[in-house]
Amino acid sequence: MDKLTIKEAQQLVDKWIKTYGVRYFNELTNMAVLTEEVGELARVIARTYGEQSFKESDKNRNLGDEMADVLWVLICLANQTGVDLTEAFEKNLKKKTDRDNERHKNNIKL
Repeated sequence: MDKLTIKEAQQLVDKWIKTYGVRYFNELTNMAVLTEEVGELARVIARTYGEQSFKESDKNRNLGDEMADVLWVLICLANQTGVDLTEAFEKNLKKKTDRDNERHKNNIKL
């Protein structure tokens, strides 16, 4: 498979949901699922890079897989609420660039 664009990822998730998933969970359910997935990602990061040790049940967790789970649910939410993530990301990047183009360079803490 070639590298996916964000748009293609949104289309693939939509096709998968309609083929295998029957339908999207409602937005509130998907928001709760997103929160759950972010928690699972946080757990792997805390144990890999933080001070917590792995529990036996955590040892087979994969950082990339946990990030992909977060991305999956975020794409589901974008699809069902009509958000074009490519457009939203491009606008967000411009906003950050306009707002912060000197801020971090001038931060003595960095």
